Amino acid sequence: MEIEAKYNPRQVEDKWYAYWLKHGFFRSQPDNREPYTIVIPPPNVTGVLHMGHMLNNTIQDLLIRRARMSGKNALWVPGIDHASIATEARVVAKLKSEGIEKKDLSREEFLKHAWEWKRKHGGIILEQLKKLGASCDWERTKFTMDDDMSESVIKVFVDLYNKGKIYRGVRMVNWDPYAKTALSDEEVIYREVKSKLYYVNYKIEGEDSFVTIATTRPETILGDTAVCVNPNDERYHHLKGKKVYVPLVNRLVPIIIDDYVDMEFGTGCLKITPAHDINDYELGIKHNLEVIDIFNDDGTLNAKAQLFIGEDRFKARELVVNQLKHEGLLAKEEDYVNKVGFSERTDAVIEPRLSMQWFLKMKDLAKPALENVLNDNIRLIPSKFKNTYRHWMENVKDWCLSRQLWWGHRIPAYYIRGTNEFVVAETPELAVELARRKTNDDSLQLSELKQDEDVLDTWFSSWLWPISVFDGIRNPDNADIRYYYPTNDLITAPEILFFWVARMIMAGYEYRGVKPFHNVYLTGIVRDNIRRKMSKSLGNSPDPLMLIEKYGADGVRVGMLLCSPAGNDLLFDESLPEQGRNFANKIWNAFRLIKSWKADKNLKPSDAAQTAIVWFYEKLKQGIAEVEDDFEQYRISEALMTIYKLFWDEFSSWFLEIVKPDTGQSIDSYSLNATVDIFETLLKLLHPFMPFITEEIWHLINERPSGTSIMNEKKPGIKPYDKDKIAEFETVKEIVSFIRNTRTEKQISRKEKLVLCVKPATYKNIYNPVIIKLCNLSDIKTVHAKLEGAASFIGTSGEFYIPLGSLHDHDEELKKLEKELVYMKGFLESVLKKLNNEKFVSHAPKNVLETEYKKKADAEAKIKSLEEHIKHLQIE
Repeated sequence: MEIEAKYNPRQVEDKWYAYWLKHGFFRSQPDNREPYTIVIPPPNVTGVLHMGHMLNNTIQDLLIRRARMSGKNALWVPGIDHASIATEARVVAKLKSEGIEKKDLSREEFLKHAWEWKRKHGGIILEQLKKLGASCDWERTKFTMDDDMSESVIKVFVDLYNKGKIYRGVRMVNWDPYAKTALSDEEVIYREVKSKLYYVNYKIEGEDSFVTIATTRPETILGDTAVCVNPNDERYHHLKGKKVYVPLVNRLVPIIIDDYVDMEFGTGCLKITPAHDINDYELGIKHNLEVIDIFNDDGTLNAKAQLFIGEDRFKARELVVNQLKHEGLLAKEEDYVNKVGFSERTDAVIEPRLSMQWFLKMKDLAKPALENVLNDNIRLIPSKFKNTYRHWMENVKDWCLSRQLWWGHRIPAYYIRGTNEFVVAETPELAVELARRKTNDDSLQLSELKQDEDVLDTWFSSWLWPISVFDGIRNPDNADIRYYYPTNDLITAPEILFFWVARMIMAGYEYRGVKPFHNVYLTGIVRDNIRRKMSKSLGNSPDPLMLIEKYGADGVRVGMLLCSPAGNDLLFDESLPEQGRNFANKIWNAFRLIKSWKADKNLKPSDAAQTAIVWFYEKLKQGIAEVEDDFEQYRISEALMTIYKLFWDEFSSWFLEIVKPDTGQSIDSYSLNATVDIFETLLKLLHPFMPFITEEIWHLINERPSGTSIMNEKKPGIKPYDKDKIAEFETVKEIVSFIRNTRTEKQISRKEKLVLCVKPATYKNIYNPVIIKLCNLSDIKTVHAKLEGAASFIGTSGEFYIPLGSLHDHDEELKKLEKELVYMKGFLESVLKKLNNEKFVSHAPKNVLETEYKKKADAEAKIKSLEEHIKHLQIE
């Protein structure tokens, strides 16, 4: 068998992904095994793969692959979200480029275009995920507007309405003038903006004097219906009961008294515009003020403004300021920094607006969702996000459900013609029945009902995702929902902890009576090396598919995971996937080396090889235990680093160097078989992280039955390991490093054989063959006193000397030992600081304390030995 000199990820990845699909390895059906389930956070139908997706889905895939190798029935459900606002905006833009305006189309005509756009673009991101190696059960792919998913959404809306939890009413909402729709509070991003504070004079009725107010939004003066002062503000006691004229439109409005007013802001005198500010709206209700809405739904001024009709709100601001100056009513203007809300989807400045909308009462739904996160029934990883979650949930507001769009789930409310009545029903046919009962008119027809024009907030379908993908709303007792729900791990971003995670938990308790998942792993944000969030608009985000093309999927996966602990941002640099690719090459080269060895069944294993094999099996068991512990704690980056070091530092740099035969020589069968066995175990540990190269090598290193895969192999299990053997080998490494450093420092050729003299403490001579092979020694001798004229090394297991004859430098040796003594004393001091800290000693786990006490004892022994050696050299 000829093995490629270089690993070719492009060839390998496409081949094995097709093989996995062909054999249905990602498929899952309920059976007798323990289930392990992840539902994908459905990417937007408009989306293409970005760096955040890469991180998130790599973590999901490795957890699924690991569960599969644990013998569980692993299911990863893929899907996409219809993304009402984003998709409608894309379709509107596409139509506009073709000379078609949305307003010129009927709803049905527009939706035909939208569905066509979805058919053309909707599956792109899922196909891209396959390039990453995502082992989703693609036959279960869901779309939030599939017929069954839509039925579930409508069913839940009707149910919550019938329970009195959904209501319709006029409220102040966040209005996006670009998308022309209401948004929930969570869809508004606040940013500090450099603005102006305008001081405007309002003439007092019957007097020649003015009262001055300060505002950042002079265009809304046209909708003012009062001026308000604080009852405790002595400056304005004389204004009680008086009225003022609104500038430019000369509307006479009352001066009201309310302690809501901040006496320190501006002049302490506030203009009140109930239609365009949430706080003004509340004051308007309290004081029974007129409401004048001066804006159209696109942010232009309407006829109620009286002036500048049809102008955009920001152009109107300039015009109002100019007119105020012209009329001598602008007292002054100042630079001012204030927070302004922007639409998360369109980045338009949000306009507070009174609007008839549908709302969901959240207070009762939030209670079990809060309780079960605080008591860790549902774990947030890392737990630092619990405080943020608690703050949101304790201050939850009713959810504005309606969106003034056409793409999405249409609200199932039907208005009865000629009345102010409506009914809510799952189907038009049921709506007719309800309407007939409500009106006592059995002749009423569907044509006399008009369905609500609005659609539901996209999150209203997403919050059902872990239930609806298993048809648990329509068929609450079906086999899938009973087997796969609740799911195990949810991997998502902290920024949608409330948008999505909290709401899924609410839906889980409302419709299943149990949590939707056990654990929520919150990834960090992928940022560039100057800490900016990666985004297309900034041009600082590499194309993930280009990275895969350049470094291979395994290389990119490793690069993403090497330094991305839960909840911490990932500072991405191309050196990370490059490191991942280099690791893949290291694995490949180790494989090629092993395959190049020729076995001779007549050969006996060398003492060095036998010793190395015994050591590495213990080291491997230790590594497996550490990886298991890391996964238990969701320390995924740490688990990868443990395997990375185990392979690179221990297996490649030490083990293979010891067992490999001399050039041109054969290897004994025992050593070769043990090496292959160890290598296969390492492949199994690596597979969830690096699925492609491990599958390729697993099939090449041994013959496999047709239709098999490493992903279905049992992952290595935890076994007891010998700590002493591992510790003993660490001293071997120290000795080998000492000998190699001595050769380098003294410029002694590697071909020249040396003698090592040992004054043992705990050193065991069973390791002599290993040291002799690695260091090209002619002999290792035991001595009982310090050796003069030799390079020396003092380790925990004894003192070690290399006779140097004329090459020995007494002063250099003394200098080196004194430097080492200073280091050891500093090290001991740092250990003692910990052990003298009562808080550390009382809270540290037993094994950690044991390690620290061992460090102390070893350091003290080494310091004593160094001091004796230095004293001896100083006497010479």
